[in-house]
Amino acid sequence: MRKNIFQILCIALVIYAHKLMGQEKTFTNSIGMEFVLIQPGSMVVGNFQPPYPVPDDTVKNQKRPMMMWMGDGRTYNDEEFRQAKGMATRDASPGFEVQIVRAYYIGKFEVTQAQWKEVMGTNPSVFQGDRVHDEDRHPVERVTWEDVQQFLGRLNHREKEKKYRLPTEFEWEYAASAGAKGDIPWSETQLSAQLGTTTTQVVGQKKPNAWGLYDMLGNVWEWVEDYYNEKIFADPQAPVSGKAHVLKGASFVGDVKNATWLTHAGGPGNGWDVGFRVVLELEE
Repeated sequence: MRKNIFQILCIALVIYAHKLMGQEKTFTNSIGMEFVLIQPGSMVVGNFQPPYPVPDDTVKNQKRPMMMWMGDGRTYNDEEFRQAKGMATRDASPGFEVQIVRAYYIGKFEVTQAQWKEVMGTNPSVFQGDRVHDEDRHPVERVTWEDVQQFLGRLNHREKEKKYRLPTEFEWEYAASAGAKGDIPWSETQLSAQLGTTTTQVVGQKKPNAWGLYDMLGNVWEWVEDYYNEKIFADPQAPVSGKAHVLKGASFVGDVKNATWLTHAGGPGNGWDVGFRVVLELEE
């Protein structure tokens, strides 16, 4: 019996692998939304190792309270060091591994104002008209999680053979990190994130990540499917209910320090800097 089950599982895996090989790497739907195929894989979520002062060889042998040095140029005495190390140890987290077991398509860009208008017939965005140039190519913003569900419902009705939805938090983070281990370097953030501006920007103006996705950091916060757990990091299992949903990716009013795919925030945010991108499920 066990042998038969194993054979069935092997056959299922072969069929699924063959199906993935036949999938196009990119897809464009009827209203011009572009998608990138994301293959299954794994990542570590919630790993956090905060820095703390380390010994400075130039002062540690002197006959006075030991001073410690950290990259910010400050010095610390023994007691300050112990406190800093204690806080860092308390807040540190090894994280947990997440397996993405099914491939999916995710939006190459954030949903634009033009795409929202095509589906909904309205434009709720603050940054349109005289406020920005080429508003249709800017991300839609000032949309609630419930607004997004209405958009998805209409899009699914329009394209009956497709299934569109928000990404889960783990699908979003897996796509955003694009196989990278640990956090994104600040130098890379400056190249790939829309930050430090007074309005949203046209999508796709910055460097894409390794999997060809644009604006995963900056421009607008992005809604995901999961409820917020009221914690710094996600849990291995998302809550089944809650007061708010999770936001990922930071916005144009953020800075380099806070623009990271590790950020686990709860909505509704400012409202006028919140948008989303869409997942398209693979056909069965």
